Amino acid sequence: MNGVSILSVGIDIGTSTTSMVLSRIQMRNTASGFSVPQVCIVGSEIIYKSEIYTTPLVDGILIDTEKIRAILEKEYDKAGITPSMIQTGAVIITGESARKQNASLVTQTLSSFAGDFVVATAGPDLESVIAAKGAGAQQYSKEHSCVVANLDIGGGTTNIAVFHCGELCAKGCWDIGGRLVQVDRQKKVTYLSPRLPAIMKAAGVSLELGRTADWQELDRLCRVMAQVLEDTLKFTASKLCEEMRTAGSSRLTLSRPVEYITFSGGVADCVYSPQEDWFRFGDIGPILAHSIRESSLMRDYQVIPPKETIRATVVGAGSYTTSVSGSTITYTDESVFPVKNLPAFLLGRETEHQCLTGNDRNLREETEWFLEQNDCDNLLFCIQDIDSLSYRQLNLLADALCHTADSALGKEQTVMVLCRGDFAKALGQAMQRRLLDRKLVCIDSISVQFGDYIDIGRPLMNGMAVPVVVKTLLYG
Repeated sequence: MNGVSILSVGIDIGTSTTSMVLSRIQMRNTASGFSVPQVCIVGSEIIYKSEIYTTPLVDGILIDTEKIRAILEKEYDKAGITPSMIQTGAVIITGESARKQNASLVTQTLSSFAGDFVVATAGPDLESVIAAKGAGAQQYSKEHSCVVANLDIGGGTTNIAVFHCGELCAKGCWDIGGRLVQVDRQKKVTYLSPRLPAIMKAAGVSLELGRTADWQELDRLCRVMAQVLEDTLKFTASKLCEEMRTAGSSRLTLSRPVEYITFSGGVADCVYSPQEDWFRFGDIGPILAHSIRESSLMRDYQVIPPKETIRATVVGAGSYTTSVSGSTITYTDESVFPVKNLPAFLLGRETEHQCLTGNDRNLREETEWFLEQNDCDNLLFCIQDIDSLSYRQLNLLADALCHTADSALGKEQTVMVLCRGDFAKALGQAMQRRLLDRKLVCIDSISVQFGDYIDIGRPLMNGMAVPVVVKTLLYG
């Protein structure tokens, strides 16, 4: 079999809107007949887009889980699919929704829609990358050999990702969005985000719940928000930029200037298509878009149209969260798949190289600490610094990993190993001889970071590769 396609779902529960897309992802063995197989994702096609719904809330701090479930039941039925047909994808809880008190409960409740292999993710940096890919910024940067920044401006946050020649070079998230202030039909203020006081102080305005919104005050407020985005892209980050940076997000640091920008998210629709009714959506989104159009963002960069605006994140979730392992992998029992929410345990650089000398003391101590700190029964041993091994080093590393697994993990737990380098098959075979009847999975060609969680799907292409999602689970 030279090629295969899998069905992927993307579900985005954002501050303002909730939506879903279905994509068909194509995978193929791109190696010649006389070479080691190399399975790659060669394309994706969106085959269904849901309606865009206002994210249902019970009140200001709780997502209405049952209404979300009803939305997905309706859209699954319209698309003619069942959860068992889904093979990969992601549920993304984004923006201020990720900080709702029941965000983690929502993902548990939606597990029945997950099929075998759909993940729940809500990390600001990851959202930045997913939205930028869905908007087409990465592809444009690659095709035109340039630096492109995508600003995904939603209801609660603005996610920024920068690509140079298709490679991610910076990412970050700021609490700037169209629903930080909400109004009713009488233009009275009904909601003020807890993140708003710093912006109000900088703008010299004082908004109050129940008071009629003053357009001039809101305009000054939004101009300050636009200024934060300007300063962020121009490396003149002010104290306010730092104050508005989303908790857990990276600082945006670039080695070369941005040349092109594109906008996605709900506010982007108003940037590209100005609204005459400032309060049409019951928030400040159209006013923020107006401030952005009048800012230096539109003068100092070449603005390019995105492939997607309001659907960028959900398209990215359905089409760009999945990667494929290397084709030289080892697993002893296919029944262990799919694997969900496995914490990535990154061996320290010194620890990795100590294992190659036969010293596994640090490895055992770090493993016990990681299991205790994460309150988990299993983990994924992640070897990220070793690129190549001699036969002797391979066997010493296998010894260290097997001894540690036997002492730290329950006998019923599958031993899971991930290598960034391309040696998982050889390492896995060496470990298999030592582990005897114990289940083992050893995959390669995947990079992870501290704090990541991993999902591994069922083997594809006659067992040559597995689909992998690297994610960050972050609530609050």
